[in-house]
Amino acid sequence: MNRLLRLATSLCAATLAACASTSHLPPIERAAKVDLPRFMGDWYVIAYVPTFIDKDGYNQIENYKLNDDGSIATTFTFRDGGFDGKPKKYTPKGFVVEGSNNAEWGMQFVWPIKGEYLITELADDYSSVIVARTKRDLVWLLARKPEMSQTEYDRQLAKIAAMGYDMKEVKRVPQRW
Repeated sequence: MNRLLRLATSLCAATLAACASTSHLPPIERAAKVDLPRFMGDWYVIAYVPTFIDKDGYNQIENYKLNDDGSIATTFTFRDGGFDGKPKKYTPKGFVVEGSNNAEWGMQFVWPIKGEYLITELADDYSSVIVARTKRDLVWLLARKPEMSQTEYDRQLAKIAAMGYDMKEVKRVPQRW
């Protein structure tokens, strides 16, 4: 519980600090519509801006499952420090923001705090997606497969850069299966 409280505190502090620095940036475009049942399942984290809980994460996977009440059970797993590192697991809950065509969620690690989760750049075939935040403090490039060609990876990173992210902060996730 202490880790979750530190995560929530860090997210709040980062949000406050980022407010002034993102006011000049255009809004992040959300996906026109997200088919929730199709979005569910495993997504491999290809690249991201690390947090203190996952800064040395290997084989990162996000799994989403639609609950009967419309919330999204989320399971984030990875190996800490290497491919043979200690397994880690976090289970935040997602809540779709009404009127967002399912492209904006509140992601809750600790009640009552919900972090912004914007689904953007969703491939038509649901093979990849970029999840962003207005504050440009966190971003995730996710894919249905653990590998991505260098050409596609560079194309996706260019999209993240165009959103206003500091690309020195974005890290590729080691994936080996």
